[in-house]
Amino acid sequence: MTLQVGEKAPDFELKDNHGRTVRLSDFRGAKNVVVLFYPFAFTGVCTGELCEVRDNLPRFTDRDTQVLAVSNDSIHTLRVFAEQEGLEYPLLSDFWPHGETSRAYGVFDEAKGCAVRGTFVIDKEGVVRWTVVNALPDARDLNEYVTALDTL
Repeated sequence: MTLQVGEKAPDFELKDNHGRTVRLSDFRGAKNVVVLFYPFAFTGVCTGELCEVRDNLPRFTDRDTQVLAVSNDSIHTLRVFAEQEGLEYPLLSDFWPHGETSRAYGVFDEAKGCAVRGTFVIDKEGVVRWTVVNALPDARDLNEYVTALDTL
């Protein structure tokens, strides 16, 4: 079941595309966090979404918000993907144990072996304040989660 608004966001510890450990709790008390789960690097819709975030990153940083993008790809795949697309925010690997964080957020598609397009706006106290889950082929609207940040 997908996390609901008002619930405490499960903490996680994942490696980013540079091999650094990132914990959701590292941002508690300091920044809001937008966690974007996406199926796979190098796919059309995912690339388009993540490049849109790249092109609009000040819309997040200006709102005291850290973007964390999570997929079930390996850190090596994510490193090449980030370099190729010029992605400057952390791409986190939920590769092993496979999908553990995606499952904790209720966005892992067991049949496909990957996360669906789940977005979670988490406030500085670690509480989910807005969420949307889209089907694999359906891109998200960046304006929706930026608008959600304005309510924090």
